[in-house]
Formats: sequence, structure tokens, C-alpha cells
Amino acid sequence: MSTLTDLLAEHTKLSGAAADHLQLVVAEWQLLSDLSFADFNMWVPLDDNKFLCVAQARPTTAPTAHPEDVVGSEVDTEEHPQLRRAIDESRICREEDPRWHLGVPVRRETIPVKLGTQVIAVLSRSTNLAVPRVPSPLEISYLGSAADLCQMIADGTFPAPEPSPDVHTSPRVGDGLIRLDPSGAVVFASPNALSAYHRMGHASDLVGVHLAPLTRSLIGDPFDATEVAQRIRQALDGQPSMRMEAESRRGAAVLFRALPLRPRGQAAGAIVLCRDVTEVRRRDRALMSKDATIREIHHRVKNNLQTVAALLRLQSRRLSNPEAKEALAESVRRVTSIALVHETLSMSVDERVDLDDVVDKVIPMMGDVAVTETQVSVRREGGFGIVPAEIATPLVMVLTELVQNAFEHAYAPGQRGEVVVHSERSAKWLDVTITDDGKGLPPGFSLERTDRLGLQIVRTLVDSELRGSLSLRRRPRGGTEAVLRVPLRGRR
Repeated sequence: MSTLTDLLAEHTKLSGAAADHLQLVVAEWQLLSDLSFADFNMWVPLDDNKFLCVAQARPTTAPTAHPEDVVGSEVDTEEHPQLRRAIDESRICREEDPRWHLGVPVRRETIPVKLGTQVIAVLSRSTNLAVPRVPSPLEISYLGSAADLCQMIADGTFPAPEPSPDVHTSPRVGDGLIRLDPSGAVVFASPNALSAYHRMGHASDLVGVHLAPLTRSLIGDPFDATEVAQRIRQALDGQPSMRMEAESRRGAAVLFRALPLRPRGQAAGAIVLCRDVTEVRRRDRALMSKDATIREIHHRVKNNLQTVAALLRLQSRRLSNPEAKEALAESVRRVTSIALVHETLSMSVDERVDLDDVVDKVIPMMGDVAVTETQVSVRREGGFGIVPAEIATPLVMVLTELVQNAFEHAYAPGQRGEVVVHSERSAKWLDVTITDDGKGLPPGFSLERTDRLGLQIVRTLVDSELRGSLSLRRRPRGGTEAVLRVPLRGRR
């Protein structure tokens, strides 16, 4: 399905400013739909006296009148004459009698969308009349607020020219709505809004109370208290505000957003949307604390591993047996490789590792170990990408062992050569090939029967930790090729 931008570009000649204004309307119209208990469709006129639906919104407060998707469909003026009338007369049209749509009685109205003095589109408001509604203070307040906002759309004063970057995370109608008169006194507060203020510490009803000073007295932080009160007053003065979060003296966290109501330019008060997010913030803090604890653990593990590596180096310097010194050097390399993974995880917020960064640190370390005996360089091709923490450590271990194995066994002392680590990644697999141009595998070599500790570690890690496959084979033009395949699907 095409987006609003695609449909406007393909079927209309609207200016960039007009398209941007329609995007603002769509960003805000879930509020209109919920307040109206009605579906909203956006129609743009075409050259052949037809109208194209470019966007659709359904209410969360009432049954939909349009269960089908009508975006991309066209109607003519005979089928929906109110669309043309709204443009020609530049006013909200409510004269049409209810009609049946898919077996449901529907009342349709149209609201011109004005930018400056030009009507650039029309909103149709369709109300499902199948469910009888008993007038209540909530319904009356919702519909009255919707009527004022729709008139402001027809006036060209809503939404505000400056886009709000937080519309989609702002409180919604069902979260809590408060209607203020032009003086700032509460004339209606929904049950959820009343509950939010009770959570903040206000024990009585809100009706008749001036909201700005009350809210200021309940918020703990003086700066936030002044800011929220100022935004409520600005809305009464006709200025829209963005979302703001504040915490009460009792520790309740509440989101606020104030919208001015000025139909036909006349001050009609404001609506304040509020949402109690205390439990959400509590869970957020718990997750942040958990993440920080996990990162601290990785940091301490890295420090401990570096300490172990340093102790092994000290022990190696006190030994005279070449085989013992070599064994300790291999242990230092393995411990350092694991420490690098934990160092990366200590800076990660989602337990994922940029393996390219780790491998680029490990490869020079292995080259430094071998440079005293050989003239072999190592080079990386391709990208490993981001991998989950549970496979990062075994994968780095496998790579280091295979590269080190090439350094130690593929070349004679002083011989020149190159080891290439090539990686390719798809949606399902990570394929790594490690090649050298050395003397190749010895006759009768078997990975399953080898007594080399490094390759035994590799085989165990590939089978048990990575659940992958590994093969070592001779290259046709000399040297050895290690082919590793690790499954990625199903890992997070």
C-alpha cells in the first residue's frame, strides 16, 4: 500500500508546504477520531471531478464505520457530494442524512482542510450509528472538543505550522483528558485524568479548579512545575505545546500535553491530555539498572581476565622450558581474546557485539606473536556484522585458534606468506573462510582425530556452542582453507 507521500506525489500537484500540512493533520488526527467517536478519511481532489482517499484513521473509543481499507480508492461527487461542497463553500458540512454502509447506519460529515486561504483537502468524518450512545458528561465534552478542533482545521489554525516531534508518544484521549474554560478552570476531567491527579496527590475533584496553579503545586521539581504550568497557560493563550513529563512530590510520573481551542479565532479554553506513566518509568529504571549491572559485570570480568593474562605473562618470564613458555603464551592469547569480547559488551546496551571491531583488535595481536619467527601478514575481508553475545566469545575463540594454527603450522621459520580471513553474511548464515598460502595439511590429516589442543578447542566450540560446521582442506594452488559456517537464524 502506498504511503500518503507517495499518493500525493503520484496523483496531485500540491506544493511541498501543502503536503507537509497534510502530514501534520494525519499526525494529529487520531486525537480527532477518538474525540469524535468516528472514522476519519482524508480526500484530495483530482482533475476529473473525483476524490482520492490518501489516509484513514479509526477510533479507539467507538466501533469503526469503515472496517475495510479505503486508502487508494476514489469516489465522485455524485457518490459523496459533501466533499465538493466542503471545498466550494469552505465550511464544515453536516446536512447529509445517515446512510447505510456495509449493513451499518453511518452519518457522514466533511471538514475542509485549509492552508492559508486555500482548501487543499477534505476530511470525511463517519460515525457508526449502530451502537446507541447515551449522552454523558464525557461524551459531551469529547464531542465539543472535537467540534472545536475540526473548526480550527477548517480555519487553517490546527495543526500548528511547526510540527511537534513527539506527537506519537504524547498522551492519548483514553489516557486522560481535561477540558478547561478560557480562564483556565476545569469544566470536565475524564476518570483516567482524575486518577492521574489523585496519584499526584490531589485528593478532591478537579471541576472548578484552576489547573495551572494546582499542577504547579503538585510537581516536585520547581523547574518542571513552572514549565508545565506555563505550557497550560500558553495553551489558554492560543499557543500549542509539546509533550512534557514531570514527577509529583509523591513520586508519580505524568505526561502532559496542552492544546488550545480557538474555533473561528475565539478563545474557547484548552484541552490537557495527561497519562500516568509511573509504572512504566519504574520498569524503565529497573531495566536501566539491570543493563548497567550487566555492563559492570562485563567490565569486571574483562579486568579480571586481563589480570589473569598479566599473571600468566609473569609466570612465563620465570620459565626456561620452551614448551611451557609456548603453552603459557597460547593461554595468554586465549584469555585476551575473551577479554576483548567482554570489553565490547561492557560498552553495549543490548548484549550484542560488533564482531568486526573485536576481530580488528585480535588480528594484530596474533600477528605480533608470530612476527619473531615468520614474515606472515594477516588480512580481513568482508564483514562479520553485529552478533549476539552468546556466540561472540566462542566465535572469536574459534577465529583466533584457526588463524594462530595457520601461523604456527603452515609456514617454516622466516618464510613469507599471508593469511586471509574472509567473511560473508546472509539472513541465515555467517560464512567465514580462513586461507593461507603455506605448505598445506600433512598427509592423512583428520580434524576429528587431531591431537592439537587448539583444533580440539575449535571443534568443541563449533559443535557445542555455535552449532555450526567446520572443515579443513587443501587449496588447489597450495595452502590450507578452513571453512566455518555458523547459523544466525533464530538468534537474537
